[in-house]
Amino acid sequence: MATTTAPPPKTNRIGLNLLDYKGGRTTLCAGCGHNVISERIIDAMYEMGVQPERVLKMSGIGCSSKTPAYFMSRAHSFNSVHGRMPSVTTGAVLANHNMLALGISGDGDTASIGIGQFIHLMRRNLPVIYVIEDNGVYGLTKGQFSATADAGSRLKTGVINDLPALDTCALAIQAGATFVARSFSGDKRQLTAMLKAAIAHRGTVMLDIISPCVTFNDHEGSTKSYQYVKEHDDPLQEINFVPHFENITVEYDPGTTVDVAMHDGSRLRLRKLHENYDPTDRLAAMHALLESHAKGEVLTGIFYIDTNKPNFIELLNLSDQPLATLPENIVRPSHKVLDEVMEELR
Repeated sequence: MATTTAPPPKTNRIGLNLLDYKGGRTTLCAGCGHNVISERIIDAMYEMGVQPERVLKMSGIGCSSKTPAYFMSRAHSFNSVHGRMPSVTTGAVLANHNMLALGISGDGDTASIGIGQFIHLMRRNLPVIYVIEDNGVYGLTKGQFSATADAGSRLKTGVINDLPALDTCALAIQAGATFVARSFSGDKRQLTAMLKAAIAHRGTVMLDIISPCVTFNDHEGSTKSYQYVKEHDDPLQEINFVPHFENITVEYDPGTTVDVAMHDGSRLRLRKLHENYDPTDRLAAMHALLESHAKGEVLTGIFYIDTNKPNFIELLNLSDQPLATLPENIVRPSHKVLDEVMEELR
């Protein structure tokens, strides 16, 4: 009797298969948008051929901050204190800037207790991909409104939110982040393209991803529900990403597209849906966000990108060799140097 052998699993450009990018089994609610984001991160890392051991997975506290356990189990991981992930990530990246830092946060972890650290991370342009899994509620403490909940939205209990929402994308643009975008966990194509472009960017990437909470915030009256976002989603552009190691032709009318050259030679290609929108114009980005709020729309797409601004590593003029690998005789001042410093202080 003839036997058949299963074909070998498909591998990416560095010889790894999709299972090499998987993590542990999720403990989040079935249908949670956060789980879908984890799947898109797995897809993007696999397709870009990122070595898992070269990734730093950083997080704070909340449902979102549990998710790094659900992807890339071979990567390095650190779960920090509530709202303090930005400072821990800054230290880790400065110690070894050859690593790819991926920070996973939530709307509470970022826009409430962590708002101060969030703002200062954005202004430094540290090379990091900062993902906000945004559901508008505190999912671990029974679904109270977070700071990103829209005014007028309603909880399952019937409570109405009277306070205006903080727009983390507008805050990031104003503070100085160099890649700012918003997507929806239910938009596989758009989100995957954004994540692949984020991997190629050498500066602060801030992705606000609307991720409905199926337990506390997926009902009629919520502006972060699957139904509301699907009905009110207003994409700025169609997004395609062409990695530097692939030769792909995207069929778009040249007169309606914008190409952005990334640091590694990749190309971010944006097909304009909003007439004359320029993603390199900060003022246009802020205007588009304000206009979308006035219309009650959920604007998605890449709002702002700047590939020319020096990042924090360049501003500090750090050694090409990661600080974590420098020998002690270089990083530790000698007695002579310390004596000279003390003498100057007298």
